[in-house]
Amino acid sequence: MKQFTHKFIVTTEGKGLRNINRTIVNWVDEQGVGTGILTVFLRHTSASLTIQENADPDVLADLNDFFNRLVADGDPAFRHRSEGPDDMSAHIRAALTQTQLSVPVIDGRLALGTWQDIYLFEHRSSPQRREVVLHLAGD
Repeated sequence: MKQFTHKFIVTTEGKGLRNINRTIVNWVDEQGVGTGILTVFLRHTSASLTIQENADPDVLADLNDFFNRLVADGDPAFRHRSEGPDDMSAHIRAALTQTQLSVPVIDGRLALGTWQDIYLFEHRSSPQRREVVLHLAGD
């Protein structure tokens, strides 16, 4: 079994979902693994990862809007306010989602469904630089 790792930076434009699938697919293709497992890990506590619909952008907009309603910025009940009114809400949104995904690799390709892509879900209002770590194990 072979193992490969890779890191890349995603620059966000503030809250919302950013498709990172192409970057990941291209890297997996370069490794030449036929069968294996890919771990995608985000090294941050105020953003997350998700596998979501890749065809209708309304899905992504609705998802982002829902999380903004679910955990409002500037809630007076939050104690942690040192980094602005969107910081604690971003941490809560990240805790409700995930910072790591596992995707099988079959016949050299990610085993995602037809309408699925991998997204970085930015929970902060301002642009951020996010580091994504990939680990691929397989033959």
